[in-house]
Amino acid sequence: MTSIGFIDATRYLGRGWKLVRQPGLRRFVFVPLLINLLVFGVLGWLLFGKVFDWMSSWALFERFDHFAIVAFVRQILQFVVGGVLFGALVYVFTLVANLIGAPFNSLLAERVEMHLTGQSPTTDPSFVFLIKSIPKTLRAEVSKLIYLALWLIPLLLLGFIPIINVAAPFIAFAFGAWMFALEYIDYPMGNHGSFFKEVKSTLRARRTMALGFGFVVAIFSIIPIVNLIIMPVAVAGATALYVDQLK
Repeated sequence: MTSIGFIDATRYLGRGWKLVRQPGLRRFVFVPLLINLLVFGVLGWLLFGKVFDWMSSWALFERFDHFAIVAFVRQILQFVVGGVLFGALVYVFTLVANLIGAPFNSLLAERVEMHLTGQSPTTDPSFVFLIKSIPKTLRAEVSKLIYLALWLIPLLLLGFIPIINVAAPFIAFAFGAWMFALEYIDYPMGNHGSFFKEVKSTLRARRTMALGFGFVVAIFSIIPIVNLIIMPVAVAGATALYVDQLK
């Protein structure tokens, strides 16, 4: 099957929204929603209570703020570093939320696939499937966190390189879109026995499709309130994408 393009892939988030509102699937949304409420509450406290306070008190610049050029440079650096840190925090906390909710997300992916195809990747009852999926899904989430950590340091360093640092928030956003694609498509693929390295290999071969889906998920993940329900919607959308394009 020919891989779909960037724009077509973005539409799968909307399809995920329709799927999670189906009567047989709604009940699988509540646990991820509660997890997101908790995790993003902590995110808001960290971002607005700690990070912004730290950035506004950079001692290096306070001494020379009376010089216009220094004040200008400070504002640019705060914008760039703030953008990268904001993106990094969103992605880190999304991965943490998924780490906590991974078994439930795998169960939701299994149920969505059954709804779409009439077939389940497992013959186990839901509760047994949930228990059995815990070790594998947790290993996958830890692999994603390690992968993110390895890329996060160079992305943050870009914010301090003149000229290049202007593009740093956009590069970080593109990487975040890639991470979101890996994160959510891993659930239906993982239910069929794929490991994280296999998910990466599969999506690299369909990078445009992956970035299209990840892009729209990243956009909605930074919108307040909407980001609370994005996790189950993205799982459902990624499962539909998997069924149509990757299975």
